[in-house]
Amino acid sequence: MTLEIFVPFWGDPALLYLTIDSVRAQRNPDWRLTVIDDCYPDESVPAYFQGLEDERISYVRNEVNLGITENYREAIRRATEEYITILGCDDLLHPDYVDVIERTIASVPDADVIQPGVQVIDEHGVVVQPLVDRVKQGLLAPRGGSGIAVLRGEAMATSLIRGDWLYWPSLTFRTQTLRRIDFREGLPIIQDLALLMDVAFEGGALAYNPTLAFSYRRHGGSASQKTLLDGRRFRDERRYYAEARRLASAQGWRRTARTARFRTMSRLHAVTELPGVLRHGTKPGIESTLAHIFAV
Repeated sequence: MTLEIFVPFWGDPALLYLTIDSVRAQRNPDWRLTVIDDCYPDESVPAYFQGLEDERISYVRNEVNLGITENYREAIRRATEEYITILGCDDLLHPDYVDVIERTIASVPDADVIQPGVQVIDEHGVVVQPLVDRVKQGLLAPRGGSGIAVLRGEAMATSLIRGDWLYWPSLTFRTQTLRRIDFREGLPIIQDLALLMDVAFEGGALAYNPTLAFSYRRHGGSASQKTLLDGRRFRDERRYYAEARRLASAQGWRRTARTARFRTMSRLHAVTELPGVLRHGTKPGIESTLAHIFAV
């Protein structure tokens, strides 16, 4: 099985090159990598790839800037293999990533989504454990030792709507699943959760192999953090949780619908973010955070 890896690029070239190095360091050579440059204004990037002597690596540059969601779609359109990883342009694969994914697929051949074990690093590459990640990995992710956990349909939907414990750039997908289930429009901040929930609503399967194989880079000044301060993050979350409740009720998935209604972990997240929003946020950001905590 050849794992097809795409890197939609817009960001720091130095971090991109570290990402490429982590792919090239795979112990299992059965991979192909395509970097899709979304018109980043730095001529050193195409020059870097011209100097690489690895036929498994391709570099393409979009004619116009597509934006992050459409660049994801471009990766999916270009995919030719059965499984695809859409890797962040500043994240790192561990040397056994491809092996972990292949072993997981062999154990769970109907998996639509594969989540390997993840550690979090900061902008300098230092391993960190922010509160959000301690909650994700310690409370929300399935437990069960070192074995592979499999969630399907309603169990998958309930687990994710309780709290999204997945790390999008680390995931491997069945390509046909991503072609069949598109990103929802109008939810740019939580489009990953919405897509994964749609996989679950179609009866899909998620396989979680806790074997550590990925480093996820969390930046203090990320776009996600900015949307907390201006109110967009929690506004979009409330809107999507209401939609998820409607979809779950239509499926007869009462537990999922009830979890979406109360959205306990999402409210607690807003509580932890409130002090920072009060100090640095806009008026809409403060109002949105308070509404997220207290609104029914």
